[in-house]
Amino acid sequence: PRLEFENAFYHVMNRGRARQLIFHDEEYYLAFVDLLKVVHERFGCIIHAYCLMGNHYHLLIETPGANLSRVMRHINGVYTQIYNRLKKTDGSLFRGRFKSIVVDKDAYILQLSRYIHRNPIDMKQPLVSELQNYQWSSFPAYVNKSKKPDWLTTEFTYEILGHKQKYKAYRRFVNQGVEDEILDMYSGKQIPSVIGESGFKEWIFDKLLINEKAEVKSRIISNTIKVGDVVTAVSKFYQKEVAELLQVVKGPQVKNEARKVAMYLCQEVTSCYLKDIADLFNLKSIGSVSFITHSVRLNKKQDKEFSKRVDKLIKSIVSQMT
Repeated sequence: PRLEFENAFYHVMNRGRARQLIFHDEEYYLAFVDLLKVVHERFGCIIHAYCLMGNHYHLLIETPGANLSRVMRHINGVYTQIYNRLKKTDGSLFRGRFKSIVVDKDAYILQLSRYIHRNPIDMKQPLVSELQNYQWSSFPAYVNKSKKPDWLTTEFTYEILGHKQKYKAYRRFVNQGVEDEILDMYSGKQIPSVIGESGFKEWIFDKLLINEKAEVKSRIISNTIKVGDVVTAVSKFYQKEVAELLQVVKGPQVKNEARKVAMYLCQEVTSCYLKDIADLFNLKSIGSVSFITHSVRLNKKQDKEFSKRVDKLIKSIVSQMT
């Protein structure tokens, strides 16, 4: 499920099916830009930045009305109709609905604004030598090289930047290049579903998703948790060596709660296959993993204190993920 709430802030992106071009010439770009004006006026969303590339687009968008899905359905649906009319074709244009990342705006708006605006030059064959010359992005407006449209909001970004000479300061900031932290986030196979400080993630975990189980919260907030993250967190939480969690101990393992919980969390909050979990914990079959994780699930239902411990552990793992 998508996280939608009032005043949520998102980095939204989508690309053409099979990486096909979605913008062929000026007419296509202008049609998409006009849609940004339409959704701002019709749905009350706030556009903080955009960049349209040949086969994909990026938006930095805020939704006071908690209506991202409605906004994006309009953009993608109407643009597909326009595209098909211009190209005299039919069928779907995009590879899927869209990818959205919930952003802790106070902490990350500057970095993501820079990442989005640098798209035309951060590629093997840059489209321009200077970003101010790329007309299909909001960067020229940010540095006062083109007239800012009424539907584009720049003041919040300038405010976070905190400099009197806002145009020069923003240009200098973007020219510094994207931080490694941001590059790492976007270079992996799975892009995070939430980008923010630990306090922001804890707020989503505790307040926004108050009615969801901890395991469900973890999958919504952080889709990039690895088994290594889980094992490290469990060993720290239970004050046990990682080797103790992974090795098989002969005889009844009733007291080895940490090992069982580690296996359970590897299954519940990561995308790891049962076979890989079995290998990691030195078990001969996936049936052994299923038996142990099932016992943890039952124990969570029957023992409130145990359930609280596991939920606390899940929350700590989620809040530490970037």
